[in-house]
Amino acid sequence: MITLKELAETLGVSISTVSKALNGSSEIGGKTIARVKAAAKEYNYKPNRVALSLKNSKTKTIGVIIPNILNHFFAKVLYGIERESAKQGYTIITCLSNEIYEKERQSLDLLANGSVDGFIMSISEETQKNNESSHFQDVLDQNIPILMFDRVAESINCDKVIIDDFQAAYKATQHLLNEGRQHIVLINNIEDLSVGKLRAQGCKQAIADAAYYKNDIIELKIDKINNLETDIDTLFVTQKGIDGIIAIDNLSGVIALNTAQKYGYAIPRDLSVIGFSDDNVLPFTNPKLSTVTQNSDSIGEASVQLLVNRIETKEPLEVLTKTIDFSLNLRGTTL
Repeated sequence: MITLKELAETLGVSISTVSKALNGSSEIGGKTIARVKAAAKEYNYKPNRVALSLKNSKTKTIGVIIPNILNHFFAKVLYGIERESAKQGYTIITCLSNEIYEKERQSLDLLANGSVDGFIMSISEETQKNNESSHFQDVLDQNIPILMFDRVAESINCDKVIIDDFQAAYKATQHLLNEGRQHIVLINNIEDLSVGKLRAQGCKQAIADAAYYKNDIIELKIDKINNLETDIDTLFVTQKGIDGIIAIDNLSGVIALNTAQKYGYAIPRDLSVIGFSDDNVLPFTNPKLSTVTQNSDSIGEASVQLLVNRIETKEPLEVLTKTIDFSLNLRGTTL
């Protein structure tokens, strides 16, 4: 592998010229930049990241901690993070908390030793359930920025990227109300998470604001994912006349739709169903499930942009919360 000095000698220019050209400096002409980059590719030149880190006090690396790589939402956010990081000249190191507080804390400790310039993360279920936050503050106290997305800790003063979960659930419920539904069920499999609380609040507020709605909302709380099918089946056995369902996690809407059809409901004539999900579930539903779509890759891209701006701006910046647009995509399970 060729060094920066050897590359400069091969091209017959100074080391400074090569360095500036590789970084796209406006001080260097376009032809020279193209020539230097072509030679760097030909000779397989790779910058010494350790040397760059020592010189610039930057690693050009972002630590990413996500709760569950098997969840399609987080996988798509990670895709957006990786793509935007590459555009910004950063690499990422990804760790999984697997919804466990201790793994999340260990990942922060491991990477906060100079390995990364900042963190992008979504909080584990156990962390939110137990209201833990001191490990985040410990990192911020080391002047290492954290950006939280989706699941966030309101008590921690850091940048955040979210969708308006309250408003998304409100709009979805409002659509069912506008259809004239009078026996709406809220299926909540993420009650302990910040997003679950906000979605439940939005659904209930829409019901409260509908003066013509005559019944109390039925909320089915499910503690464990293994109980989803059994608990939803029991719902249809014990609650007669259900005509609308808001499912605020990734799986419940699909299971509710399949269960309703098993019990003879005509969808959407007898019952409308709206889920919270990206498009990964759609191939498995007939009719196609109406959903609140969270624009996951946009969340990832915006997270990188905010964090890199904070890393590279020397002046103190105001802490920001960026809200990404959601969309209510009405398909075959609603009128």
